[in-house]
Amino acid sequence: MADLYSNENFPFDIVTILRQKGHNVLTSYEAGQANQGIPDEQVLIFATQQNRVVITLNRDDFISLHRSNINHAGIIICKDDRDYVGQANTLDAYLKENTNLSNRLIRIKKQNQPKSSQQIFVLQEYQR
Repeated sequence: MADLYSNENFPFDIVTILRQKGHNVLTSYEAGQANQGIPDEQVLIFATQQNRVVITLNRDDFISLHRSNINHAGIIICKDDRDYVGQANTLDAYLKENTNLSNRLIRIKKQNQPKSSQQIFVLQEYQR
């Protein structure tokens, strides 16, 4: 499984669930990188130096960084959604199957189910 780095806007509830599932997650607070206004590019560089995949809610900035062709250990963008268990389970299943996310950006989003009012989390990969 890939080692993860959550930036400071990422819900700690998801971090806790991922850790319970055996994932190695370092938070920006634990790394001494929180509450300093560190630019997203520096967050990505720090995570890459630590060989960690960034997990974030910050969609626009990290998609732009990914498309700028900066090398990185991976980026996962989650949805700002209170279904933390659903997102963590989707992420856990994906990470168990995909261990190398180098220079890849994965986004978790919600999608309507055909003929149902239920939505499920799905994964989308962004190209550069």
